Amino acid sequence: MRISTNTIYDLGVGGMQQQTSALIKTQQQLATGRRILTPQDDPVGAARVLEVSQSKSINAQFDVNSNSATSALGLEENSLISIGNLIQDARTIAVNAGNPTLDHNNLVSLAADLRGRYQELLGLANTNDGNGQYLFSGYQGATIPFAESSPGAVQYKGDEGQRLLQISTSRQIAISDSGSDVFMQIKNGNGTFVTAVGGNPGAPATTPNLGTGAVSAGTVLDPAVWAVVADKNLEVVFNVDSTVIPPVTTYDVTDTSGNSVFTGVPPAIPYPQTYTSGSAISLRSPPALTDYGVELSIEGAPATGDTFTVKASTNESIFTTLNNLIIALETTTGTSLTNSLNTALTNLDNDLNKVLTVRASVGARMKEIDSVKSAGEDTALQYDQTLSGLQDLDYAKAISDLTMQQNGLEAAQKSFLKIQGLSLFNYI
Repeated sequence: MRISTNTIYDLGVGGMQQQTSALIKTQQQLATGRRILTPQDDPVGAARVLEVSQSKSINAQFDVNSNSATSALGLEENSLISIGNLIQDARTIAVNAGNPTLDHNNLVSLAADLRGRYQELLGLANTNDGNGQYLFSGYQGATIPFAESSPGAVQYKGDEGQRLLQISTSRQIAISDSGSDVFMQIKNGNGTFVTAVGGNPGAPATTPNLGTGAVSAGTVLDPAVWAVVADKNLEVVFNVDSTVIPPVTTYDVTDTSGNSVFTGVPPAIPYPQTYTSGSAISLRSPPALTDYGVELSIEGAPATGDTFTVKASTNESIFTTLNNLIIALETTTGTSLTNSLNTALTNLDNDLNKVLTVRASVGARMKEIDSVKSAGEDTALQYDQTLSGLQDLDYAKAISDLTMQQNGLEAAQKSFLKIQGLSLFNYI
């Protein structure tokens, strides 16, 4: 067939352009190190690269979240360490206050020291993370969690929530704790019931009892029994018979109805139980008619009419515990101070246990974050390996292809020169 000169030129130029295009693509692959430059190079592979890249980006964000969570929990742990140290210092002050050689001025000085610790505690409870988010305000991160309306009267302004951060596809971690849980909802007494000095009808208001009796925190012998007792308000009342030598002290324990738990009827002197300092006062059957599953002890010499109460434990804030201790140091002496110090020490121990429990929870969460972060790093490595297999260039093959394409382009160019130089006029 007849081939025109234009066709020869078009075919020659087209061949060189194809060779040049292939050569440029190979050069780009070598420059970028990527086999897939556009989706048309490998549609299935390009789709898979996009999917894996998105998963890798999400995993990288989880790693950022893990670092943020670790930082937030680290700040909280530091605050809890300071709070724990402060409670231990307050406990040391309470122990020192029990020294009988201290006079009123010494006790007032200890109270002044304790007021400084109280304000320090309030500052720690209102710690923020530097970005305006308070550590102990629950979901209300921008709200100052604690406000003092009057000395010892602290209100919680946050909520009960815990802020969460996603650290993996299936795990959210709490990066804060509710200030209500850490500072406010702490059971007083031994955690089940609380003992306290009652009162003596013939004593001034500032001296609840006339004797020297000091009550213990008490012991729960059977939690299941105490849990089902309907009446958890008891009163231990004493009487001293001075008509005999030596005087005999007896006691009774009454319930809300005023009936004795030992006899079932209102108490009548002499009371049914003989008192021995330091001996257990058991509220179990026998000798009690009603089994309460608890016992307590009283040391010292109660006077006639002295009473001590037993009630179910209630929530008491750390602020209230410290303020009550401050007031006791400033206003009481003798046996009343001893009882107040015993109560304060018990409640401070509860406060410290609560802080240590929260610290343990924070530590467990930080450990979990480390575990999740380690797994995320392994996942990131797998994503990198998958992406490498999908899109990384085989340099040996690419260089070989480049050499072949260069030779092909040179051959096309030389052949075009030969062909376009053909003419019948060369033979005339």
